[in-house]
Amino acid sequence: MKVLVVGNGGREHALAWTLLQSPNVEQVICTPGNGGTASMNNCQNLPLAVDDFAGIAQAVLKNQISLVVIGPEVPLSLGIVDYLRQRNIAVFGPTKSGARIESSKSWAKEIMSQANVPTAASKTFTDAVTAQEYLQRVGAPIVVKADGLAAGKGVVVAETIEEAIAAVDELWSQDSGKLVIEEFLSGAEISVLALTDGKTIRSLIPAQDHKRIGEGDTGKNTGGMGAYSPVPLVTAELMARIEQEVLQPTLEALNQQNIDYRGVLYAGLMITPLGDPKVIEFNCRFGDPEAQVVLPLLDTPLDEILLACVEQRLEQLPPFNWKAGSAVCVVAAAGGYPDAYETGKAIAGISEVNQEGVIIFQAGTKLQQDRLVTDGGRVLGITAIGDDFAQAVAIAYDAVKSVQFEGMYYRRDIGHKYR
Repeated sequence: MKVLVVGNGGREHALAWTLLQSPNVEQVICTPGNGGTASMNNCQNLPLAVDDFAGIAQAVLKNQISLVVIGPEVPLSLGIVDYLRQRNIAVFGPTKSGARIESSKSWAKEIMSQANVPTAASKTFTDAVTAQEYLQRVGAPIVVKADGLAAGKGVVVAETIEEAIAAVDELWSQDSGKLVIEEFLSGAEISVLALTDGKTIRSLIPAQDHKRIGEGDTGKNTGGMGAYSPVPLVTAELMARIEQEVLQPTLEALNQQNIDYRGVLYAGLMITPLGDPKVIEFNCRFGDPEAQVVLPLLDTPLDEILLACVEQRLEQLPPFNWKAGSAVCVVAAAGGYPDAYETGKAIAGISEVNQEGVIIFQAGTKLQQDRLVTDGGRVLGITAIGDDFAQAVAIAYDAVKSVQFEGMYYRRDIGHKYR
């Protein structure tokens, strides 16, 4: 079969790489893809924007594509799945109405309330003055969130009232007229990605992302600076609670809204000091960089799972198989990210990385006259698989030393909360 992957980030490189491990998949086409997908065997890029729905549909017909996999949240929120389904194209991802679970945090809160899903107490505001008056009353620490999509950077955890008020000003200027203000939750943050066909829901192994730009989890939020999987903190008993208290009730609430949700339901969770799971946010797609550590450990062919979701027969699949060991991903970012950064910097050393178990997933890259250059804020996801966490993290950081580009920045403490 041939599969088309929509997107151009590290997540999409990981999806393409994982699909090509399957004996069922002969070719993957990425739209628009990046320098990494352009360089893989049996993979090619098509220069189509993620919101070029007509162009993508034509590419499916022209290339005899069996399955389309949507990577990023933006085309999902714009309704790409609705568009392709209307043309009888097999596509993995939620419809526009389902993608609201990520594209509107206030709507997601309503769904969680309806489903009695444990989450932080919150209020939604439609004007900045009222929001700032509320902050003055309740105090800090507190969390201020843009209601809409913000590429993982629309959340400010404010330690002081001054920070919170500044966050309202900043996020108000870039959002659609709504803000969500939440109570601050303490504990360990984890990601649980689940796949669903709208009837059955199955969890993948948990991962822990590192969202802050600075070591020790300091500085601004980013799209993610690294991850590892699995997470020992998430025992079988805790995973069972997450499935019973979070994932299943949320899917049922979506069904009650007549939403046919076939895709990833990604729960960003805080595990409180008492060991209880609380939802920080939901996403409607594979996590990035979580996909770069979860998918390489998956032993069941990914195409078989995604097709079962599309065809609503997930219940018929046996339990997913997983490889032993751990995976660690260290993100190499452009200097200045998540603020202003330069692109077009030559990337060297990838071909010199020869450690066993290393996969370099490219994100913000492109081929420019056969030369690989930077083309985004998060440039590479250097992933290593080891027999255990200690081995995987050592291999990953050893591989990082081989790669260079001007201004390259990475956190040196990925996995520092491993337990």
